[in-house]
Amino acid sequence: MTDDGAIGEILVPAEDLRRRVRELADEVSRDYADKDLVLVGVLKGAVFFLSDLMRQLSVPCEVDFMAVASYGSATKSSGVVRILKDLDAVIEGRDVLIVEDIVDSGLTLQYLLRNLAGRNPRSLEVCALLIKPERRKVELVTRYVGFEIPNRFAIGYGLDHGERYRNLPYVAALEE
Repeated sequence: MTDDGAIGEILVPAEDLRRRVRELADEVSRDYADKDLVLVGVLKGAVFFLSDLMRQLSVPCEVDFMAVASYGSATKSSGVVRILKDLDAVIEGRDVLIVEDIVDSGLTLQYLLRNLAGRNPRSLEVCALLIKPERRKVELVTRYVGFEIPNRFAIGYGLDHGERYRNLPYVAALEE
């Protein structure tokens, strides 16, 4: 991939992503042994993280997806969320793990947690590859966290800017 000048400082190198995804998979596998695990990937950004995480799990699981759109500017969420693609699976009585690429303000995730909790899963937790603590607007418990990153616009490993840069094997800051 050619660098068009938009790819800035590398925030999380590819090797660190691979190592941390393995560690998270070990934690999830331990915590969900003998449970009815459903991974809910949030499209589109979480696809890379979700597929790498799933391949490392040693426990049986199902996978489903949700796509949501939050209204706001290109780089800021308003917390007003619309579901573009809902789950196909029924999650009532099941152990649900939301797999997110990044938790920024937390507003979209807060909406998802409320929405899914209303469907009566046995348990509902979050596994986020990246969090930006400085940007958090709401209190949320994120059970599994890959990395804390600074308040920079992140691209790569599923994260995009205008649908580009998702295929970078690392997470970088977008050069403003």
